[in-house]
Amino acid sequence: MAASSETMLKKPHVGKKRKPPTRYWEGTEEDGKNDGKKQKEGDNNEQTPQQNNTRTKKGGKRGGKRGGAGKKVISGKSDPFPGSAPVPEEKLKKFKRGVKGELPPRPQYKLRDVVIRSEAASDLAQKQNARYDLMLPEDAGFLEGDEDEDTCTISQDDIVDAVDITAGAKYFSLTLSQFGPYRLDYSKTGRHLLLGGRRGHVTCLDWQSKQLMCEMNVMETVNDVKWLHSEALFAVAQKKWLYIYDNKGIELHCIRKFNDVLRMQFLPYHFLLATASATGFLQYLDVSVGKEVVAICTKAGRLDVMAHNPHNAIIHLGHSNGTVTLWTPNQREPLVKMLCHQGGVRSVAVDKTGTYMVTSGMDKKLKVYDIRAYRPLQSYFLPAGASCLSLSQRGLLSAATGDIVQVYRDVWGIPVTKPYMAHRAKGSVWGVHFCPFEDVLGVGHGEGFTSMVVPGAGEPNFDGLDANPYRSAKQRQEWEVKALLEKIQPELIGLDPSQLSQVDHSTWEQKHEDRVQVLGFDPLAKEKFTPRLKTKGRSSSGKVEKRKKQVAHEDQRDVIRQTVEDRMKMDKERKEKEKKKAAAAGQKSALDRFRK
Repeated sequence: MAASSETMLKKPHVGKKRKPPTRYWEGTEEDGKNDGKKQKEGDNNEQTPQQNNTRTKKGGKRGGKRGGAGKKVISGKSDPFPGSAPVPEEKLKKFKRGVKGELPPRPQYKLRDVVIRSEAASDLAQKQNARYDLMLPEDAGFLEGDEDEDTCTISQDDIVDAVDITAGAKYFSLTLSQFGPYRLDYSKTGRHLLLGGRRGHVTCLDWQSKQLMCEMNVMETVNDVKWLHSEALFAVAQKKWLYIYDNKGIELHCIRKFNDVLRMQFLPYHFLLATASATGFLQYLDVSVGKEVVAICTKAGRLDVMAHNPHNAIIHLGHSNGTVTLWTPNQREPLVKMLCHQGGVRSVAVDKTGTYMVTSGMDKKLKVYDIRAYRPLQSYFLPAGASCLSLSQRGLLSAATGDIVQVYRDVWGIPVTKPYMAHRAKGSVWGVHFCPFEDVLGVGHGEGFTSMVVPGAGEPNFDGLDANPYRSAKQRQEWEVKALLEKIQPELIGLDPSQLSQVDHSTWEQKHEDRVQVLGFDPLAKEKFTPRLKTKGRSSSGKVEKRKKQVAHEDQRDVIRQTVEDRMKMDKERKEKEKKKAAAAGQKSALDRFRK
């Protein structure tokens, strides 16, 4: 047998099958034997229950984390990839929620624990969002031309012929030449469209299904229209006053405090409707309670250019002297005043991150500003200027010049030499607005309304708990209740929203000043001396004045004594410094031998 085995070993391996490589979940027989030996050794070295309990108490929680190194699974093998999967840094930066603030001091242990727990919850939410980002179903689109073809030469008809029926139905026009020009607004979910004609025509519809919700004529001039917190209510700035309607066209309120309104902006998380009037007033209306929050006189004349920053709810106003001012309902003066153009400002737009602001002026220039540093990044010259501006969720900029609408891409990066897309409307453009979560640009002009298809404009994935385009009536009601409970107060509006997460380390002087302001007097101040009434002629006017002077002299002596002690202390410190200086000058140096 030994010879035959040697002969077999000498034969070449021609017909012998090779054994496939061993996978990490598979093990050899030797590994199984070794595991069995280790298990027997572990059984032999097993500790008593008392020792195990002691070790468990010292080591913390028994069992450790799930999936840790060396953790045995059902098959008896250890996990080759222990712990949770790592998350790329780029995705973590995408969902970062501001900079962490400083922790309060140790004595404030309750506040310190609250801050630590909130930061841990924020980190967990950031990591979960980064992990679930892979599961998002949609990607952002874009428009790409053939070789040596500019995308700005591609017409809407060519795009409709190239896309599917559902996307092609988003390009349509409404001929409303009798009551134009039109201003427009999309709801927060991007599902509903609101149109307001200059000559009184107001209509709202579900533009995707083309279902008309209401249509009416208010029989006077309409300056602006704006959806409120949901598609059930909208505001119309008419010739005299501000009106609130529901989606059936029923007039709910006529607010006469808001007169001659020209432009409106709605702050969804504060339930505030901000209005700019022809009389130069900036007014805020709380739509949840129906009361005016504040009315600010800007002292800047007619206000017909208005935009709001979605990041921090700051209102941007453009003026005829070329300046742009930033306002909050907490202050009567502007937070920031920027000189943007040599002529009047025609339009202002702010991106959703609150980083960039785009302005156009009578000097026919289009400028891009970094709001964080308040400095210009790019400046473009348009032959006829831009009358209307709008920024999409993905950073596309639409600029209307006469009856031509141009769309630019990445205007705050490298200088742009040509537009991304262009379209000629039927009449002079009066308003442009990108639809949220859709690659659609709405254009209101003198002959009606046009819906353009702009690939890459909208955010492809929506937050179902915030703005759900497919929510039912019951879901909308529940969302409205939760939004009202989470409403942010107007006092919290500021330039830097991250300051709300920081701890205010107020000094003793600041606390004392606040206490004096609340009480109306200084509780620590020394009370004025009032002589006690004495009998037998000892409370005559002369003796009372004598006692008052005696107390005043004692107080004066205390002040003089304290002043003398401070002066003596300063003299002592000065003499010690002079003594140290003289001692340092009296020491001999090795370089003294070179002096003459």
